[in-house]
Amino acid sequence: MTDTRYDVLGLGNAIVDVIARTDDDFLAAYDLNKGAMTLIDEARAEALYAAMGPAQIISGGCAANTAAGVASFGGRAAFIGKVKQDTLGAAFAQNIHAFGVGFETEAAKTGPATARSFIMVTPDGERTMNTYLGACQGLGPQDVDETTVAASAYVYLEGYLWDPPLAKDAFRKAARIAHGAGRKVALTLSDAFCVDRYRDEFTELLSSRTVDVLFANEHELKSLFTTEDFDTAVAALRDTGALGVVTRGAKGAMTVTRQETVSVPAFPIERVVDTTGAGDLFASGFLFGLARGYSDKECLKLGALAAAEVISHQNAQQEQSLKAMAQQEGLA
Repeated sequence: MTDTRYDVLGLGNAIVDVIARTDDDFLAAYDLNKGAMTLIDEARAEALYAAMGPAQIISGGCAANTAAGVASFGGRAAFIGKVKQDTLGAAFAQNIHAFGVGFETEAAKTGPATARSFIMVTPDGERTMNTYLGACQGLGPQDVDETTVAASAYVYLEGYLWDPPLAKDAFRKAARIAHGAGRKVALTLSDAFCVDRYRDEFTELLSSRTVDVLFANEHELKSLFTTEDFDTAVAALRDTGALGVVTRGAKGAMTVTRQETVSVPAFPIERVVDTTGAGDLFASGFLFGLARGYSDKECLKLGALAAAEVISHQNAQQEQSLKAMAQQEGLA
């Protein structure tokens, strides 16, 4: 095994988030599927941007948010994702470097613009995402650096990567390199609608042991195993042999293995402001703990802490030091 340079390497869509507050009437007027992530084209992106209210612009993307969270815990994190050599691409790179995340993927000089996700947050804290992938779709095997992957304890892959065809090849290449170096591969299912599109392929990733750790929320887990019964879905997850990590919102989170099930409650907060990035930051705490050899319960608590921090304010990146918060709670 090569020396460990990174605790977590995220591989995913490099997206600039455009976040705005809105209401259910706006969602209805523009036929937006509340709580889901919908892929859109450039024309739809321009129409939504013109119609939405004042917005906050910040670098995002599932795996990139997770990498930033790992760095906030004091971990060593890196990210592989594709942007274009344009204004938003430069902003993405500056932002993720500022969080202490290694990001060396070469920007595309031609082709579609840097990706952006329009995130509409309703008063109940729910987020509805419409995403223009743009340059993200150019991510391919050529962008996967073998040395970086082999030097990362955990390689974290996002389910959204299953939409662009080349990204699937990058995903599988990273998994092969990681396992060849004795590392572990984690996958987040990302979205129940994403699972609906690629259920068979995600199931194959588990049965072939391409994925060692699976992150899912309740809706994604039930979609994966085509059941409306949560206990039935958990039993099916247990049978895969992977380390299952299931988030349940206000009900907390749990790990599922063939040996046991471990649960922790949600971390208490005064008010849910914006659920954008909750799953991403939960994964950052859990993976940081896993890479540092913590127990499943300790990893779950770190994940719950990070998720609580990010849903307490608007935008998908932490505003406080997660390391300091963990120390205050006696978790580090």
